[in-house]
Amino acid sequence: MKNIPLPDLYYLENPDLKQLFRIMRISIFLLFFCLFSLMAENSHSQNARVTINRSDAPLESILNEIESQTDYLFIYKEDVNVKMRKSIHVSSKPVAEVLSILLAESSVAYKMAGNHIILTRNAALAAQQQKLGIAGTVTDASGEVLIGVSVLIKGSGQGTVTDLDGNFSLAANMGDILQFSYTGYIPQEIKLKDNHSLSIVLKEDVKSLDEVVVVAYGTQTKRAVTGAMETLDFDKLSDVPVAQFTQKMQGQIAGVQVNQGTGVPGQGMNVRIRGAASLSTGSNPLYVVDGFPIVGDINDINPNEIESMTILKDAAATSLYGSRAAFGVVLIQTKGAKAGKTNISFNAYMGVQNVPQKGRPEMMNGTEWAQFKKESYEDLGQSVPTAFQNPSQYGKGHDWYDAMLRSAMIQDYNVSVSTGKDKFTSSFVLGYFNQDGVLLNSDYQRISARANSTYRISDNLKLAFNLAPTYSFENRPSSDGAFFSGGGLLANATLTPPILDYRNEDGTYPVVVTTPGVTAFETPNWVRSIQDIVNKREAKRLLANASLQYEPLKGLVLKTSLNGDIGSNYQHNFQPSTAGRAFAAAPSAIAANLYEANNRYWSWLSETTANYSKEIGNHTFELLLGYTTQRFRSDYSAISGSNFSDDRIQTIDAALVKNNPTMDIQEWSMISYLSRVNYSYKGKYLIGASIRRDGSSRFGSNNKWGNFPSVSLGWIVSDEAFMGKLKSVSLLKVRGSYGMIGNNNIGNYTHYNTVSGNTNAVFGSTVASGSAVTNLGNDDLGWEKTRQLDFGVDLGFFNNRITFTYDYYNKITSNMLYSLPVPEESGFSTLIGNVGKLKFWGHEFSINSHNIVGTFNWSTNFNISFSDNRVLALSDLSNQLVAYSGIVSTISRVGGRIGQFYGMVQDGIYVNQSDYDQSPKAVDSQVGTIKFHDVNDDKQITYGDDESGDKAEIGNPLPKFTFGLTNNFEYKNFDLTIVATGTYGNKIAAAVEQGMANLDGPFNVMKEVKDRWRSPDNPGAGLYGLSLIHI
Repeated sequence: MKNIPLPDLYYLENPDLKQLFRIMRISIFLLFFCLFSLMAENSHSQNARVTINRSDAPLESILNEIESQTDYLFIYKEDVNVKMRKSIHVSSKPVAEVLSILLAESSVAYKMAGNHIILTRNAALAAQQQKLGIAGTVTDASGEVLIGVSVLIKGSGQGTVTDLDGNFSLAANMGDILQFSYTGYIPQEIKLKDNHSLSIVLKEDVKSLDEVVVVAYGTQTKRAVTGAMETLDFDKLSDVPVAQFTQKMQGQIAGVQVNQGTGVPGQGMNVRIRGAASLSTGSNPLYVVDGFPIVGDINDINPNEIESMTILKDAAATSLYGSRAAFGVVLIQTKGAKAGKTNISFNAYMGVQNVPQKGRPEMMNGTEWAQFKKESYEDLGQSVPTAFQNPSQYGKGHDWYDAMLRSAMIQDYNVSVSTGKDKFTSSFVLGYFNQDGVLLNSDYQRISARANSTYRISDNLKLAFNLAPTYSFENRPSSDGAFFSGGGLLANATLTPPILDYRNEDGTYPVVVTTPGVTAFETPNWVRSIQDIVNKREAKRLLANASLQYEPLKGLVLKTSLNGDIGSNYQHNFQPSTAGRAFAAAPSAIAANLYEANNRYWSWLSETTANYSKEIGNHTFELLLGYTTQRFRSDYSAISGSNFSDDRIQTIDAALVKNNPTMDIQEWSMISYLSRVNYSYKGKYLIGASIRRDGSSRFGSNNKWGNFPSVSLGWIVSDEAFMGKLKSVSLLKVRGSYGMIGNNNIGNYTHYNTVSGNTNAVFGSTVASGSAVTNLGNDDLGWEKTRQLDFGVDLGFFNNRITFTYDYYNKITSNMLYSLPVPEESGFSTLIGNVGKLKFWGHEFSINSHNIVGTFNWSTNFNISFSDNRVLALSDLSNQLVAYSGIVSTISRVGGRIGQFYGMVQDGIYVNQSDYDQSPKAVDSQVGTIKFHDVNDDKQITYGDDESGDKAEIGNPLPKFTFGLTNNFEYKNFDLTIVATGTYGNKIAAAVEQGMANLDGPFNVMKEVKDRWRSPDNPGAGLYGLSLIHI
């Protein structure tokens, strides 16, 4: 295809010769033109045929396809519009006929000359197609104007939106196609034939208005839902690169907080719904995958296998899960094929991870630390060791923290195949995920597959089968933990003196960096240790379920299913003679140790349900009845040993010291009955009620059964006649619910008397070993019970182009699982019982808007949640509970918030002798040490936890509010998602800083320690004193 330029092809200086050559050239051209025209009539016009199926394609590409199927060549000038978009569907048609169809009603004309087709601009028709001013109005079927309807010229990307009166205007050509689209309405296309005013009527999209969402034990239209719940469509989040599916929840749903508890690859996401908390158990929600409440790890589920996820928040939505629903429920629906469609897709992403500089501990460099040590000796009046006499010689020294880190790759590859026929549909997903950790010698790999198949045996009988194997393996060094714990390799490296080098001059790593005059004890080389220590983990898992669904009569669906979760976890940890885990513990063959553990588990669930729905006039009924039974068992075994003569032989037989193996078996079972009734009148007055009765092996014989009921009401106000004048309000629904749910996370044998077979007893002067009861049982032990009230409002404007949701919740948890102190005369110290009461309440707001709809789409989601809590009661013996997690302590007091950080309150430093004499002090206080606040005003400082001590609440770990903001942009095949999420008002305990401000040891410290107290004349900033013993 050629674009012929306007200038002549040749230019001659002699005018006569120029004229002669021009006449000859024209004559020869006319002669050959006639000859080729005759030949072309016979060889091309009559014989050349093409087959083309193109929709909305550029004219230029269609002409190229004609050239590829024939010997024709298209020639045209620059003024010919070959960028216009055309559609044509012909089979074995002559080229001339095809061109007549293709160029009809266009500004392009053609002429066939031999095997050339000359395209020219049809001036007359082009003049008719000058831009016209097109105007019109868009309404719905009732005649009400629609605001914000997208009006686009098809294929051009140009367009506009309707104004507040439903009007629009734009410039377009005759023959252009206008596309009208609006959320909740069926799109419409109009071809322009004149410039008369247009009146467009859009019809409602019934499927969009009656969106079906997954609820407990079934589905329901979104309009009919009366509980507090939100659904995430994973198709819209498919391009968000994450390792775990819980990360896709971040910032998306009001009242749901997602935190990362560790940087270990493939691990560490914690989900908290509505500020859930308990005094003695975890607060993770219940995860239900395709109807199966899973018991294993959720981190190994491939996010690409998930189609949608629904978060149930209030009692009305969660009560059908009874004793396990106190902290919310997450329903996961995996991908299934759609009938009549076959689809193959592949998606992948790669990225690089780094630890940003901001957020790293700001530790002293080589010169700063040497100067700090020099000043310390001078302040004590001692001679300065040679190593610290000239601090500047060290420069910046060595960054041990940075040496433990690296840039790490992350990769994810997934293939999806789905096929659907009349009776059989199947979906298959194969995934491979590989994440290198930013810490040396850390990585995580996951290979997963899922096959979901459905076979319709007959019109009323359906069989479904899902199978999902997963295999993951990882290297997980002992990086987390404080410096004194023996496992915090990263903390140890951070505290290592920066004047020490972790490399030899030849680039190798020494086993230890112990240096006389610098280190006070043996110091392993942490950079080598983290690479030499082997800590491998392997996990195998199979999730499977099969179901049979039968519809004996219209509206009655009987379903039975069998679900299985089988898994095993293997851990191999070996510390060779070249590695260490703690200060003052030199690596050696004696210290070399091995630990191996195996944990195998299985769980099965059998469910049978009957669901009947019936519509009689304006009345709609739905009844659900069900029976479920579930059982779980895990078998754990571990062996360990130490003192290995050869690091290459990492088996227990090679250990000179072999420890006794350990074994543990955990079992539980549950039987449940459930029922739900939903009723609606005219589709706008909604009532729902449900109940579940659970029987569990975890609780005492007097409390094995529990009932968990709920009731909910809804009113779709926007369907009332008096709302007819508010045309901009497309939905107004008010709803409320009240119900009770439970928490059974107490362990499996807590209510039994337990017996130990390794107890020693003294009989006179003889010590004998035997068995003894070590834990008191409690036949009255039962569930924690949470009663929850919820009130909500759902609003939609402009046919739900803008939606708003508000929820208020108030829940009270009683019968908390609590370790009660008992008199020591009993021979025991504690007894697990049900006492106390907690109160939680909060407000949740969320706004969703489709800001721009069309070729370019822009949507926004904003949500914010406020929550708080109070301790209403504890046991009769105490009004406070102090708990410890490492060096961090928390307190829960009656009348206060749950789990507040608890410790001493610093009031500065004892600056001088006068300040010391006039201030309350502890037994170990002196001038220059930290001064604590005298909380109980008894003129002395004591460190006890009870009221006689001076500890106080020093921070709230729970946020005042959480928020999320998501913006999605789409343009043709490109999209961009920006997510921002955060919390406000909560404190974070930086326990690792205890070691980073240790002024008494040979450790590196934070830069701000430079401004410490050194003398009454040099008191510093008042934060760091002579030592930091108590926190």
